[in-house]
Amino acid sequence: MNLKKIWHFLWQSDSALSWIIDLILALAIIKFIFFPLIGLILSSSLPLVAVESTSMIHEGNFDYFWDTHGDFYKQMNITKETFSEWKFKNGFNKGDVMAIQGSDDYNVGDVIVFRVINQATPIIHRIIKKENEVYSTKGDHNQYQLSYETSILKEQIVGKAIGRFPAIGWLKLVFTDAFKSIIK
Repeated sequence: MNLKKIWHFLWQSDSALSWIIDLILALAIIKFIFFPLIGLILSSSLPLVAVESTSMIHEGNFDYFWDTHGDFYKQMNITKETFSEWKFKNGFNKGDVMAIQGSDDYNVGDVIVFRVINQATPIIHRIIKKENEVYSTKGDHNQYQLSYETSILKEQIVGKAIGRFPAIGWLKLVFTDAFKSIIK
């Protein structure tokens, strides 16, 4: 009998308290069951990552992207043909959510998530150079490499992008921005 009342309160009641408890339950299930399960399946501590910047955006079609950004890649001995065969050759947008899978093998062209010392937010950029187990990355849209992108160690890498869910990351970005403005 008590379970029936609880069930009714959680799923059929329209009270404000019921909505608050439902929200707390949903967040707890996502945080403590869904994400750990997805992380286990994908072998990644960050199985889903919301893209927070425009560093991987490609404006227009691939040819336009290459005309505006290709010179950098040519200097790295990366041809238009090679780039066009890579996963996410058309980049992705701020607000997209990327599925990240852990791996033991990362190669030029892979889009990886990596951690930077003294920075809370991980970075998602493309590998443009690999020497032994030291990697260099660059955001496709960026004009140049950032200082911390020239020598990334394998231990810094969380995983590589294997899938994209367009725009659903805006939910996180809106709430994060709102929270940041509240605590300022």
